[in-house]
Amino acid sequence: MSALAPKLAVARAVGGLARAAGRGGGTSLPGKVLMRLDPQAIRALAARLPQGSVAISATNGKTTTAAMVATILARHGTRLVHNRAGANMAGGIASTLLEAAAARGGGIDGELGLFEVDELWLPQLAAELRPRAVLLSNLFRDQLDRYGELETIAERWAVVVAALPADTTLVLNADDPLVADLGRDRDRVVTFGVEDDAMALAEMQHAADSKHCRRCGHAYVYEAIYLGHLGRYRCPQCGARRPDPDVVARDVRLNGTREASFALRIAATGESAGVTLPLPGLYNVYNALGAAALCHALGVPLAEIVGGLHAAEAAFGRAETIALGGRALSILLIKNPAGANEVLRTLALEDPARPLDLLAVLNDNTADGRDVSWVWDADFELLAGRVRRVTCAGTRAGELAVRLKYAGVDPQ
Repeated sequence: MSALAPKLAVARAVGGLARAAGRGGGTSLPGKVLMRLDPQAIRALAARLPQGSVAISATNGKTTTAAMVATILARHGTRLVHNRAGANMAGGIASTLLEAAAARGGGIDGELGLFEVDELWLPQLAAELRPRAVLLSNLFRDQLDRYGELETIAERWAVVVAALPADTTLVLNADDPLVADLGRDRDRVVTFGVEDDAMALAEMQHAADSKHCRRCGHAYVYEAIYLGHLGRYRCPQCGARRPDPDVVARDVRLNGTREASFALRIAATGESAGVTLPLPGLYNVYNALGAAALCHALGVPLAEIVGGLHAAEAAFGRAETIALGGRALSILLIKNPAGANEVLRTLALEDPARPLDLLAVLNDNTADGRDVSWVWDADFELLAGRVRRVTCAGTRAGELAVRLKYAGVDPQ
């Protein structure tokens, strides 16, 4: 019996007791116990995976992107160890590995680890997982009371990237200046981006974050802005520019809260195929591009990538549609200005002849971020004249109601 085996048994038992007592704890508690017993447990269990691990991190969309990757790789025949519940800190990832680990013999039930990783936990978990590929999708201002400014996270990510082995593949969003610049000194980089001027915004949004060159500090000049600060950019002072993406979305079509479609192209081979994504919004097109680029880097054929994207399903609470009282209720998660603007942009695409009924919930619990001032940077004005009724709820319902009033939504 290995030295780790009794610790696995103890951690499993603690998780089982917590669930039996009705206290939950199934996603993170067993992993936290295991890490207390053995701080190197994640490294030891991840080393059992015959195909290694991949890590996905971003401010927005990492749960959905990981779910898309999981669907594609399942079609490819790869058995995954995946933190599907979205528990993306050390305890959750340790619990995922614990659940898959064999009780005896040092085995594990899976070939490849697929791990969504919290932005702040990426430095520690990258060192433990030693991933063969890392997808970094975007950096937006989010929970300033927890994360700090974007540049702080970007510098931490730069340290992570510098410490990765030379044979680790970086998959980066070419349209995000902070993210794309992380690959400038690396050889194994795959980039993805949108190339469709029909999706460009008329001007940079107030909520846009990364406006200045990470290398020299000069303001970027944008040829096209797609989402927040994502787009085609260049620095007129030092010459830094958006890299030409390896995986591209063109001919994007957005169909309200129901679906999106685009032409997916692999630049290296010239292959192209149409994708109909059963999820709404340009933000999900970016999620799909990230998933496609990662799977392309792992050697998955284009046909299997497209088939997996066609079969993608919404992650919990993220563009889910459920039946409630005979009506279809769409659940759209927003947690920062950039993400909120894309959801609002998606709602504005709905048929104006059918006014919207909205339940708008704003919380300021620890997991949500205590600072909700970001709602004043989001463009709720897009809803003015488009809603029949809004019900505000949550711990900060009053704040949200005031914001909607100032956005031009009739208080009555």
